Amino acid sequence: MRALIGLKPEEAFEGCKTLLSIQPHPDDTDIGAGGLVARLSSQGCRVIYVTTTDGGGGTTDPSISWEELSRIRKGEQQAAAKILGVSELIWLEYRDSELRPSLELRNRLITLIRRYRPDVVLTVDPWLPYEAHPDHIATGLAASEAFFFSNLTNINREDLEKGLQPYTPKYIAYYWSKNPNLYIDISDLIDVKKRAMSAHKSQFTPEAIELLVKYDEMLGSRAGYRYAEAFKILNQLALHINVAAEML
Repeated sequence: MRALIGLKPEEAFEGCKTLLSIQPHPDDTDIGAGGLVARLSSQGCRVIYVTTTDGGGGTTDPSISWEELSRIRKGEQQAAAKILGVSELIWLEYRDSELRPSLELRNRLITLIRRYRPDVVLTVDPWLPYEAHPDHIATGLAASEAFFFSNLTNINREDLEKGLQPYTPKYIAYYWSKNPNLYIDISDLIDVKKRAMSAHKSQFTPEAIELLVKYDEMLGSRAGYRYAEAFKILNQLALHINVAAEML
């Protein structure tokens, strides 16, 4: 089936010149794919982060206001992005915890795909079983729809008037997926990833960072590496009436 639809997960990031990462919150991509981002940026890939929400809801401390936390988290993301070599940060400013799939969100992401013309779109897997966070589900779904529809001229047609041409990235890559089909060895980058995750001080204690590192160690054990990140790589043909997509 992979051969029939031209899917080659092992080649997804080879020669990647532009990666567009669409994440629900500051820190998501750093946790799920920080090693990959560090690797690609060191190879000259342009990495752009699109963060859909403002991050203002992620605290149990009643003394921190929504606006203050949002400002703090953006600063933390900027610090982490510098460590990983991220080229650009884009904020869509939807309210944390309240995001729902919408045509507005999908069309904003289509415009970004057409503007930056990435080789790969990176995002969270919206079909993760038992995922309770609406921001993750909405972001992953909207990113998937944007990836799927970005080459159709009559979808978000106003882009044509802005000089943005229809375009389809080669692949969409999901982290935090139940059925990954690609493991990336990040053993030589785990310390860089740890520093990037540690920049998110409002979210993670040192103990939490060690737990996240243990998760990468578990993924590595599945693939014969010390530490790894796992991804579900799909192309456009896998995202519509493909009953084998889960197994690809």
